[in-house]
Amino acid sequence: MPAPVSVRPYKGVFPVAPTVFDAEGRLDLDGQKRAIECMIDAGSTGLCILANFSEQFVLSDAERDAVMETVLAHVAGRVPVIVTTSHFATHICAERSKRAQDLGAAMVMVMPPYHGATFRVPEVAIYDFYRAVSDAIDIPIMVQDAPVAGTPLSVPFLAKMAREIGNLSYFKIEVPQAAAKLRALIEAGGGDIEGPWDGEEAVTLMADLDAGATGSMTGGGYPDGIRTIIDPYLAGNREAAMEAWQRWLPLINYENRQTGIATAKILMKEGGVIAHDTMRAPQPAVHPAIRDGLIDIARRLDPVVLRWGK
Repeated sequence: MPAPVSVRPYKGVFPVAPTVFDAEGRLDLDGQKRAIECMIDAGSTGLCILANFSEQFVLSDAERDAVMETVLAHVAGRVPVIVTTSHFATHICAERSKRAQDLGAAMVMVMPPYHGATFRVPEVAIYDFYRAVSDAIDIPIMVQDAPVAGTPLSVPFLAKMAREIGNLSYFKIEVPQAAAKLRALIEAGGGDIEGPWDGEEAVTLMADLDAGATGSMTGGGYPDGIRTIIDPYLAGNREAAMEAWQRWLPLINYENRQTGIATAKILMKEGGVIAHDTMRAPQPAVHPAIRDGLIDIARRLDPVVLRWGK
């Protein structure tokens, strides 16, 4: 497997790829490859697969393997790919992470162990969990600090793990007041914080960039739009980044507050990238009026996704 073309530290836009299903909700691996190709053509610095925004929670283990194998083989090192390997069990997460590395992943993203609303573990167990995953691999670990886990991860604790756990060096911060946490984490962790990133569909991107974020993990529908914000900012042109942010914020907000996980699939189907925007049951389909609202906003911005397949 060729090495990813980008070099560390990884920076830029690493959107989450949707998992593509056919009309009956079965994996559509040909559609998956088209979605990936569209995202690369739209300027993705790298990609993330099997994340929550990929509907990883509705996939069997065999399906996860099929998606991972298909995507990593198709990308073939052209851009770095982050594979989400989260699991409650330490040994399963470590095994998933090693397999992802062996297939060509550039990084793994891992949430702290949780199950449901109340099955969580204390800090010492979280520390041992991440250390075991790190010991199993040689590529970076990104800690996903998200409200869905219901697991508080304090800045001193994250900085301690960055300092003491060899491969743990990237942090996707998508909790409330993310900018304040990113700023505090960078101050506490210094050079051990190789990748302070934002998430949550980039709805707080400008504040997070001002706080020191160097990467963003967004939805997969319009990486070209997010690039117009992040590229000038990282090049030192905050004014151009702000102007782009103001243009794209209505679409970012609509994704974050209205269409969520379905956004990339809706845009990809509309643009002829994939044949179906199926959401696997029991997730409900997006209301047609909400879908139309998303497409109306997107058309005003002319992202690559709406032209790619036509």
